[in-house]
Amino acid sequence: MVNNSRVVLGAGVVASLVLTAAVWAGGLWLGDVRLAPDQGASWYYWKLPEPTFWTRASAWTGYAAHQLVGWGLIYYAQRHVRRYTGGLHPVNVVALIAHLGFIVLHEVQTQVFYDGLAQDVSIFSSQGSVILLLIVVLIMENRRRGMFFGRPAPISAEITRFFREYHGYLFSWAAIYTFWYHPMETTSGHLIGFAYMFLLLVQGSLFFTRAHTDRWWTLTLELLVAVHGTLVAVMNSGPDGMWPMFLFGFLGVFVITQMHGLGLSRTVRWVLAGLYLAAAVAVYSAGRSLLGLNEIVRIPLIEYLVVAVLALLTWVVLRVVRRRRREFVGNVRG
Repeated sequence: MVNNSRVVLGAGVVASLVLTAAVWAGGLWLGDVRLAPDQGASWYYWKLPEPTFWTRASAWTGYAAHQLVGWGLIYYAQRHVRRYTGGLHPVNVVALIAHLGFIVLHEVQTQVFYDGLAQDVSIFSSQGSVILLLIVVLIMENRRRGMFFGRPAPISAEITRFFREYHGYLFSWAAIYTFWYHPMETTSGHLIGFAYMFLLLVQGSLFFTRAHTDRWWTLTLELLVAVHGTLVAVMNSGPDGMWPMFLFGFLGVFVITQMHGLGLSRTVRWVLAGLYLAAAVAVYSAGRSLLGLNEIVRIPLIEYLVVAVLALLTWVVLRVVRRRRREFVGNVRG
């Protein structure tokens, strides 16, 4: 067992950056891949105009194998480890090596066949999977840091326990599915996204270690979506585009929810909230309309609405399962 999982976490961050650089270098061998003309916001540009059985099969087979291995490792850890330690368990080492192997496999697959899962599924499924991951984190952390300025939302402990027990499977799907959705392209948006996915795979490999639950590290992963969303918006639409909506939208969730789980004093939290509002007003008053400030509430509003819907649906499903289980037990005893 490696004695310090936080040291491994630091090494994983460095390795993620190195792997991102390797993806960029691999782009030198991609050559001229002919792509169809861009057809709008719902169109994913980086896919072959004329896919074949093998281009599809290579992506889906690689994804399926990666996904099954990821879920299998989580299942094994929940059955055989089940305790948090400061060091790594052998299964953590296996998980890190396995994810590294599938990263290499996806690079080879891109070089030979190019296409990812994007050929067959909507671009919104890739974006939505990561957003769903972030929303489940809000539910899981509700009782510890609250949902609205330190006050928890009325979500039952049963729902929180359910997501804490099974979130690994959902998070593994979100990261691995998004990873295989894209070919290993080298645009700035792809490279930033791959770096984020690599960090999520590192996090997913460190289950049942204290590094996995480090509040500053997990907050960093939550906030990186603001960095990614803002930079991609700037790259796609320029400095006059909608990047402030993404930046201040995701930072709004930080001010409303995420910063209240860090043990910061009330004074520090007020200062951070004031800086957030001042920065938003400054950006929208400089070359934009202050009426546009309504944009910054859109992302938080959507996230909290989905939190409510997901919590309600989970409550309904758990009640149905519990009732069916009681009926089954009653029939067996009868």
